[in-house]
Formats: sequence, structure tokens, C-alpha cells
Amino acid sequence: MVIIYNTLEFLSFLVPVLLAVAFLTLVERKVLGYMQFRKGPNVVGPYGLLQPFADGLKLFIKETLKPSTASPYLFFMAPFLFLALALLLWNFMPVLSPTLDLQLSLLLVLGISSLSVYAILGSGWASNSKYSLIGAIRAVAQTVSYEISLALILLSIIIFSSSFNLLYITQVQEFSWYAFSCLPLFYMWFVSTLAETNRAPFDLTEGESEIVSGYNVEYAGGPFALFFIAEYANIIIMNLFSVVLFLGGASPFNNLFPINALTIAAKTTALVFLFLWTRAAYPRFRYDQLMFLTWKSYLPLSIGALCTVISVVTITGISLPLF
Repeated sequence: MVIIYNTLEFLSFLVPVLLAVAFLTLVERKVLGYMQFRKGPNVVGPYGLLQPFADGLKLFIKETLKPSTASPYLFFMAPFLFLALALLLWNFMPVLSPTLDLQLSLLLVLGISSLSVYAILGSGWASNSKYSLIGAIRAVAQTVSYEISLALILLSIIIFSSSFNLLYITQVQEFSWYAFSCLPLFYMWFVSTLAETNRAPFDLTEGESEIVSGYNVEYAGGPFALFFIAEYANIIIMNLFSVVLFLGGASPFNNLFPINALTIAAKTTALVFLFLWTRAAYPRFRYDQLMFLTWKSYLPLSIGALCTVISVVTITGISLPLF
């Protein structure tokens, strides 16, 4: 009975996440189409609603190719690891009630999300292609660089809320969101999540004019689809994480089930739309600009904000909004 219960609990968020990923691809193509004064997908199904399923079916029925010189095990294990890490993070999100409610859930989320660099680097190395390896090294360097700023911003939030528990962090924002009281931190966090998920204008791993397609250039069919699904699942989970940390989660409707879920969904959808809007509005950064932004701009600012927070909390003895 325990195995059946755990399986049903896992499927209860796995199926909605996969459906959300499928329709996010459609929404992205529609939004970009209308922003560029053209139509998005509108042929397969009414208003193009079946286009994501047609694309997924096409990818999974295609022949799965592997370069003859590629590592036979790591080449196919990397996309499964990437997707598994993306889905594992949903267990800790306090959407209605977290599947795993731990006191140190925030640190665990940060640690698990950091493991994705191993899947990216493994896929680039296992392909035994110079272009895949260059794309993987770019992605890992970019992810590791921005994770430092993300961790320092998280430390400020932890000191404010005096807890590592995500559910408690949402509860202390019932009357005041950190997005308002810590607006500069929220802005740096949002831009860093764009870089963390390799989204435009920070999609340096997909520089077509330089390295063709990045770490997944040698992948086709099902393994490529797994990378694609994991990338969009990471977009949703990072925006949901931003809602939990800075937009108060579901408060002030904690006791009303339907309003609770709709509130979280609306906030997450708004942040996802900002991701799409940014892609349509900004050109791709150069790699030196990408590294300049994190090491010479965001890192000093996040360290300064953390020192100020520690000083305020030490002097006053209470957690107060910094900005």
C-alpha cells in the first residue's frame, strides 16, 4: 500500500508538470509570434492546441542516433539525469502542501539544482564532439557563476525570515512580499534565474553562429526531447521558486484550497511571461558581457546586500526589510 500511495503521489505532480511543459512550448511560440506580428502554430488542432503533442510524438518516434565514438552509457544517462533532477525539485515546492516538508528544504533545493551541471557536462563530454564539449563548458561556467549570486541572495532571504523552510518563508510574507521590501534583490534574482536556465539573452550555449547548438548538438529523437522537457520544466520550477521566495506563495489565502492554487499559478504564469517577453525584446549577450555582469556587478551588490542585512539584524536583533 505504501508503494502504491507513493506512486500515486508522484504521478499527481508528474502529469501536471509534463502537461504544463507541453503547453508552455505552445505559449512561447504564440507569444513570440504575436510580438513579431505573425501567427504562431494554428494548424494542428483548434488554435494549434495539439501542436505540442505532435512535436513530442515526432521526436519520440524518430530514430535515436548515437555517434560511433560517443560514450555508450553516459551519452544516454545524461538526459535522464537532467530530467530526473528537474522533476525531483517539485517535491519540495509548497504549492498546496509539499510532498517532502523538511526544515532545510531551501538548501536541498539549491543543492539538487546545482547537480544539473553534471548532466550538462556529461552530455557534452560523452558526445566526443568538440562543439558539444565547448557548449557544455560554456553552460557549466555560466551556471556556476550565477549560482554564487543566487546563493548570496538566498542567504539574505534566510536571514530575513530566520528559517530554511520554504513553507515558513511563504508564511512570513503574508502581509508584505519580499519583492517590494527587497526590490533590488528580486531584480538580481530574476535576471540570475534567466542565466541559470540558459534563457535569452543569456542563451550562450545555443550560439548558432559559433557552436551550432551547444551541449545537445549530437542528440536526436527521444534523448533530445528529454533535454527539451527538462529545460522547460526548469523554467517553471525556477519561477515557482521565485514566487515562493519573493511573492509570498499563496498568501493571504492559505485556508482556501482553490484560491490558493490559482494564486500561485497566476504569479508563476506572470513570471514565465516575463521570461518570454525578455526573449522577444533583448538580443543575445556576448560571453564576456555575461561574465562581467555576474562577477563585477551582481556579485559585489549581493555581497553588499548580505553584509547590510547581517548588520541590521545584528544591531536591531530583529529581521527588518532592507530596502
